[in-house]
Amino acid sequence: MAVNERVLAWTEAELGVPGNVLEVVTAPAPVLSAQGAEVDPTSPETVQLAADLVATMRVSPGCVGLAAPQVGVSAKVFSVDVSEHPKARTQHGTYVLCNARVVSSSRNEKAREGCMSAPDFTGDVKRATRLVVEGELPGTGETVTIETDAFEARCLQHEMDHCDGFLFLDRVAGAHAIYARKTYL
Repeated sequence: MAVNERVLAWTEAELGVPGNVLEVVTAPAPVLSAQGAEVDPTSPETVQLAADLVATMRVSPGCVGLAAPQVGVSAKVFSVDVSEHPKARTQHGTYVLCNARVVSSSRNEKAREGCMSAPDFTGDVKRATRLVVEGELPGTGETVTIETDAFEARCLQHEMDHCDGFLFLDRVAGAHAIYARKTYL
């Protein structure tokens, strides 16, 4: 996989505003099942939301992605950082995408997922393991293309689902594929 150097070099410092840590909403909050609106990636509201998503993701243990609906905003904006995850192969560091869409996908595989908005459960979800996504960077509005695989591909699809009003629980094959989250002391 060819890493997009522009995305890899992006940092929240480019946004020019400090991020606020926001409360993460949980199911069955209506915002989690609503179709998110497209945004102007250069608007001050979107730039602030992007900073807030990164700040909230950073203080949430084990969090590798966070979408606007998870902080109560029905918008197509999400943050991702899988760089510390052991299952990540290709990775682009910390970044935020606005109005992301799948360009191509292939090689579906089932794997376990969890979510801060459904904190008591995990589930087996089939997703593409090779993915090309196009989106816009907040602040500049630059259109970028991310070609990725494995865990980062899964994370991108999970966050885009949030922006479209779906939880991973909507993607499991049935009740037999949902599990109680294990808590380790």
